[in-house]
Amino acid sequence: MAVLKNEVLLVVETVAQEKNIDREHVFEALELAIQKAGRNKYGLGLDIRAFIDRRNGEITMQRFREIVDELEDTQTQILLSDARKIDKTLEAGNFIRDSLPPIDFGRIGVQSAKQIIVQKVRDAERNKQYEEFIGKVGEITSRIVKRVEYGNLIIDLGNGAEGLLRRNELIGREHFKRGDRILAYIYSVKRENRGPQVFLSRTHNQFMVKLFRQEVPEVYDGVVQIINCARDPGSRAKISVISNDPSIDPVGACVGMRGSRVQAVVSELQGEKIDIIPYSEDIVTYVVNTLAPAEITKVVIDENTGKLDVVVPEDQLSQAIGRRGQNVRLATQITDVDIDILTEAQDAERRELEFSQRSQLFMEQLDVDDVIARLLIAEGFHDIEEIIDSTMDELSAIKGFDEGLAGELQNRAQQSLEILREKQAAEMKKLKMQDDIMNFAGLNHDMLVILGENSICNLENFADLAADELYGEEDSLFKDLKFNAKKAAELITNARIQLGWIEPEPQSEPESENEADAETDISAGAEAIEAIESEAEAMPPEAEAEAMPPEAEAEAMPPEAEAEAMPPEAEAEANIAATDEPNTITGN
Repeated sequence: MAVLKNEVLLVVETVAQEKNIDREHVFEALELAIQKAGRNKYGLGLDIRAFIDRRNGEITMQRFREIVDELEDTQTQILLSDARKIDKTLEAGNFIRDSLPPIDFGRIGVQSAKQIIVQKVRDAERNKQYEEFIGKVGEITSRIVKRVEYGNLIIDLGNGAEGLLRRNELIGREHFKRGDRILAYIYSVKRENRGPQVFLSRTHNQFMVKLFRQEVPEVYDGVVQIINCARDPGSRAKISVISNDPSIDPVGACVGMRGSRVQAVVSELQGEKIDIIPYSEDIVTYVVNTLAPAEITKVVIDENTGKLDVVVPEDQLSQAIGRRGQNVRLATQITDVDIDILTEAQDAERRELEFSQRSQLFMEQLDVDDVIARLLIAEGFHDIEEIIDSTMDELSAIKGFDEGLAGELQNRAQQSLEILREKQAAEMKKLKMQDDIMNFAGLNHDMLVILGENSICNLENFADLAADELYGEEDSLFKDLKFNAKKAAELITNARIQLGWIEPEPQSEPESENEADAETDISAGAEAIEAIESEAEAMPPEAEAEAMPPEAEAEAMPPEAEAEAMPPEAEAEANIAATDEPNTITGN
């Protein structure tokens, strides 16, 4: 023990420096080894602890006994009455410490102590590596391929650490061998017994973002901000950018002189074509930009589902959709909005069908002929409730209407609404729906019927659902309704908040809607749907930068930033129709 006392500080310092770990971890390993040797000598059931003085290396061992009122373990406990014979000031819960004499480890004790120290040092090394790499998540690193296993790359990260780059995280045309240098994105680090497992990727969206950050000083400095990125790795990508400085063109900054900046990114990504798109807070403008170079005739927003119907000429359909749906898929990912591409003929057919359905509904509910029904729809009435809420002057101002006809329409609408509500109330009673769910905001009659038919009759049952049970799965409840996954999650969350299951999140100020560049059509359906159509003159020029393939020569590049021009303007239609021409309809 004397030898250990004299040399312990030197041993600690040497091991800490060699393994590049904290001295405290080595002290803890030595203490653990000494106390294990002490228990082997004095009794495995005893609570023996070892201590090393951090200043002079002195080693002490003590036996700990807890003071208790009722004795359960004679080896680690002592009665309060017996403890007070030693010291009258002791209380239950305190410990009595008995000093133990130095011990001779012996050959077996030394081996055991060595194993403990080695294991503790290894654990300290692994923890240090984990802490090092967990702070590097979200960064890109340039390393050497250590070996290739079944297509997966094992990357040497230095200091004995290894990273895993799975073959599905490699771009399709890439092949690396041992000794090659590779640039990859660190997207995850997991703690494992054998050491931290670092996962890398070259197909991750943020890999492209980080490459632009390296190549474009304006992005690195934060003057140009990358809003979103969507990739089909190795084939095509879309990236949206915005400038915080009005004097700097964000697209031109990312493209660079003669395309030098974007070309550097393209080369690293094996020729992946990159569309650089100017971001806009106006969702219509943003979607039109992302679908370029396809010409857009009209964009209709369904506020009930958040879905966008994009109308294009017949000859632009394939270009808007892209090869195997690539263009519209990437546009959907980068805008985070469901986009449906329609031709002008399909749009006209859909609107005519919706117009006919709405007209038929008015004819049945108001007992009127087709002419009056079409006039009401042309004036923007969606349902009989809007007729009831309108003033006599508004109705009588319709061409061919007078006050008598207007009053009669309101009376019939009121009677029809009362009959409808009585029918719905009877249906809810039959389904045993409770008031809390019927009064819950966001659920209409059709939704309540579906819930009732599935025995979801109160708000607690509804709040207990998962969002994908409402919408998203093949057998989800609202799969046949105009609905979306985001709204499903909001409804479930609001129900749980109302029941007090969870706390509401702090409210953020809603973003102001930019409607200056869009016109609103009156939609049909149980809820109001606003159709916003883009004016070409209000649209900024498209800035989709089509990156050059690696083999293209520099002389072929234009002197300006390589950016494709915006397609011909997207022409807006107001479509406030005459008696024989319906206006734009975007609902059921």
